[in-house]
Amino acid sequence: MKNNLSFSSYSVIGVMLFALFFGAGNLIFPAQLGQNAGTNFWPAVIGFLTTGVGLPLLGILAMGFSGSSNLQDLASRVHPIYGVFFTSLLYLTIGPFFATPRTGTVAFDIGISPFVGEEFSQLGLFIFTLIFFGITLWLSLNPAKIVDRVGKILSPGIIILLFVLLIMSIISPIGSIEGPQDAYINGAFSKGFLEGYNTMDALASLVFGIIVINAIRALGVTSKGEILAATIKTGIVAVSLLALIYVGITYLGATTTERFGLFDTGGPVLSNASSYYFGTFGSLLLAILITLACMTTSIGLITACGEYFHTLLPKVSYQVLVIIFSLLSFVIANFGLANIITFSIPVLMFLYPLAITLMMLTFISPFFNHARLVYVAATLVAFLISIIDGFKTLCDSLEISYFRWLEPIISFYKQTLPFYEHGLGWLIPVVITIVITGVISRFQKAETILVK
Repeated sequence: MKNNLSFSSYSVIGVMLFALFFGAGNLIFPAQLGQNAGTNFWPAVIGFLTTGVGLPLLGILAMGFSGSSNLQDLASRVHPIYGVFFTSLLYLTIGPFFATPRTGTVAFDIGISPFVGEEFSQLGLFIFTLIFFGITLWLSLNPAKIVDRVGKILSPGIIILLFVLLIMSIISPIGSIEGPQDAYINGAFSKGFLEGYNTMDALASLVFGIIVINAIRALGVTSKGEILAATIKTGIVAVSLLALIYVGITYLGATTTERFGLFDTGGPVLSNASSYYFGTFGSLLLAILITLACMTTSIGLITACGEYFHTLLPKVSYQVLVIIFSLLSFVIANFGLANIITFSIPVLMFLYPLAITLMMLTFISPFFNHARLVYVAATLVAFLISIIDGFKTLCDSLEISYFRWLEPIISFYKQTLPFYEHGLGWLIPVVITIVITGVISRFQKAETILVK
């Protein structure tokens, strides 16, 4: 039995995990962060790395530590119905509701939009996404090795192009770094922290964790302790690459504001920077690589969602589900990248506290004897706060007045919950709930033993 993996084995699995994470959001959000953070670059990027890198690593480790067969199995520790609800919502979020449509819009914004006149932008988006998701549907219905092979070629190609672009931005910056914008003036860290949610990597890590664990097992590692140790090492390889790219793209974004001005999204930052340094050839090369990379991501997400929901609804065929998800992604993509981001943020503000709470509970579960009471109580507290945060963020994003019933609850939360203004109002109540119910659970367990 092999208990130790070589460094090359950790590296291979780590790069594979990086490729799973690396997608549309990993490019556009740090670029936008850099533009808005400006001279407050470092606190903003540290906040972004906390949620954009730290939480995905935590999610991978949580799956390794739990020993669960999949995310639904882990979430069912709260309740089997909750397991289905949470897992389904997570798959839809990283699938056809937000992440999959985003692959098409990001590919268009970075690769195609610079070559299309603004007056034809909407028509161009429609035609491009029709072709993009048509190919996605065809390849998802007929899974082929070509997708894996293209992915293996593309990942190194994009990384090399990005590193060349980032090195150029350091050697010869496009412009000087401007002052911070709006919320980044006094709250750069907390704003960056919340922006890290947008990558959705922490949510995806709860799905990808099983892929990594299975890859480690395939190399002969079988004991839980060795699997966890190997998961930590491979996870560090993956998130280190992500962190390096995030810092570089954020810096690149910060240097572009003076010359190009502020953009609504991060897509034009990369396309304009590529054109600035490498001319038309650079823009075309970036367009091809980004489009193909986004397509392989899109195929992977559609396939994963189709497979999961087919196990959940076996009477509905995989083919029908893939068609539905591809059409839904196409429709949502045509609302445009800015709108997709606007409507995804409230969902993420609701979903992330639930995901982080589940991760926390997974690691400390042995201390309270895996009692369902703790899982239910902590998740309920996180739910009651995050659902309000979701509605609040939706109103803020749409710039509309709060619903009448919402205002007194928000006011109460602001007055009583620490860190509420920073989007972390759920944290302290959840920790307190875990401590109280954990003590009760240990006492009940001890009492049961004494009675026996």
